[in-house]
Amino acid sequence: MDKFKYVLFDLDGTLTDSKPGIMNCFQHTASVMGVTMPDDPDCLLGPPLDVSFMKYFGMDESQAETAVKTYRERYGREGLFENRVYDGVPEMLRRLRDAGFKLGVATCKAQVFAVRILEKFELAQYFDFIGGASTDGSRTSKTEVIEYVIENIGSLEKSKVLMAGDRDNDIIGAHQAGIKCLGVLWGYGQEEELVQAGADYIADTPQKAADMLLG
Repeated sequence: MDKFKYVLFDLDGTLTDSKPGIMNCFQHTASVMGVTMPDDPDCLLGPPLDVSFMKYFGMDESQAETAVKTYRERYGREGLFENRVYDGVPEMLRRLRDAGFKLGVATCKAQVFAVRILEKFELAQYFDFIGGASTDGSRTSKTEVIEYVIENIGSLEKSKVLMAGDRDNDIIGAHQAGIKCLGVLWGYGQEEELVQAGADYIADTPQKAADMLLG
């Protein structure tokens, strides 16, 4: 593995198992909007909300905008804490910080929710910057979020920055932003998905990810 100084982590499926809250909010929104959940709901885990509503629910941009607001209303009330930290994640973050890495979060979840979740589960202390999607729609894609975090975490050489995430959009977004990506297998994505997306590295546990980064 190359030598990195900065590691950006996805949130859902990488730091925390947020599937229960996400699914509850999608089901609530589908009911309100009068649409049907997709046959494979796991396809909703990872992509930006507006993309999911248009791609998997057949909505147009206006409908998707309404759906995102409906989703976030429930998520802000209760969905964000229907969630748990993956085993080994705090230890991984602690090891990396102790070794001198600068750490960030790059998630397509609304930034205000990401901060609340990480503070609730006592993970915020490990990060130099927590970045997410904007609530006004100006920053939604993974690439946009990654570039935003890179700008805010400090003056970086992109060759020294690594993204870590569990889905293909993490890998694609990282590569579009000009950085490498570590695919993680303890989240929602399968190894085949990560390999096909072009993951530069793959780790099956948080401990293994830390071991790889620490050399």
